[in-house]
Amino acid sequence: MNVHEYQAKEILSRYGVPILGGEAVSSVEDAVEAAKRLNVEKFVVKAQIYAGGRGKGGGVKLAHSIKEVEEIAANMLGMNLVTHQTGPEGRRVDKILITEAADIQRELYLGLTLDRAASRIGVIACAEGGVEIEKIAEENPDAIIEELIDPVAGLMPFQANRIAYALELPPEQARQFVNIALKIATAFIATDASLIEINPLAAVNNGELLALDAKMSFDDNALFRQKEIAEMRDPAEEDPRELEAKRHELSYVSLDGNIGCMVNGAGLAMATMDIIQHYGAKPANFLDVGGRANAERVAAAFNLILSDENVKAILVNIFGGIVHCDLIAEGILSAAAQTNLQLPLIVRLEGTNVEEGRALLERSGLDIIAANSLDEAAQKAVAARA
Repeated sequence: MNVHEYQAKEILSRYGVPILGGEAVSSVEDAVEAAKRLNVEKFVVKAQIYAGGRGKGGGVKLAHSIKEVEEIAANMLGMNLVTHQTGPEGRRVDKILITEAADIQRELYLGLTLDRAASRIGVIACAEGGVEIEKIAEENPDAIIEELIDPVAGLMPFQANRIAYALELPPEQARQFVNIALKIATAFIATDASLIEINPLAAVNNGELLALDAKMSFDDNALFRQKEIAEMRDPAEEDPRELEAKRHELSYVSLDGNIGCMVNGAGLAMATMDIIQHYGAKPANFLDVGGRANAERVAAAFNLILSDENVKAILVNIFGGIVHCDLIAEGILSAAAQTNLQLPLIVRLEGTNVEEGRALLERSGLDIIAANSLDEAAQKAVAARA
């Protein structure tokens, strides 16, 4: 789960991270009032969407007066902001952050994320802030500084000091950096975060280090103990199909292919998507119905797949273990009847009660393309989409 910049700053400020705050608003009138309350000469107006690269897309603007804030807010609210992370479809801007403009002397990057290869939390820093860290990592990997956090001891002061030294910070800023890094590490663990990104962590004209921007993501599986953070979710920023999937306890991710997939088990789902691509097509989604699939959940899964107008064929790949194949077959028949299915449907069933499941499908009279192996099912799905 993601949150907006202003929400991430609010969370981090609770842990003592120095931020350049502001006020999030949803109307031009509120933007003007927020600017007046700041009582400063220069402002920054920032679009609040779940994506990076907002500045390049026109989602971050400098204003030299309250009149300019009003004009920028009028243009930005309701705009469709396109960045390298939104894709060509972009995101509608319904909320903006009005903040004070800082006199920046230097920009740094500081982030914490999960290093899956090391099974540790990693602290990542770079002397070049305000730019795409992925691009720097690709073009100049030596510029990236990383420290792995011990899961028991946490981030140690000597590690934060080592990063500050590598960034060549003067003594007073190095002290500030260590303090900020330790507080962010505390926030990361306490909030069950999967990513905290401060870009830029800026040195302003008085030498103080401030988090001018903040991005946070959280582990969905831990939200049951982070209820306040869970309430920060913005449904307007999420794929409506993925929200519907959550309602039915389905694991669904929308992709850009045209073969809809319904599978039980994440590993089998990944293998199914891989083999579809092996035969020259692309999956339209990742969809794991899980081990507790029933007719209702299968019908919901079909509706999710069919809500994607790019889908040209549906591949059902079920290995019956906890979930029995005959129950899946009943769900398929129910879903096909409810949705008036017109697309090619390829079904591969194996495992518990497989013969009963296949028999149900054969007796249904539906135009179902049966397959006995994953390889065969993928080839038939790729051929049928045409």
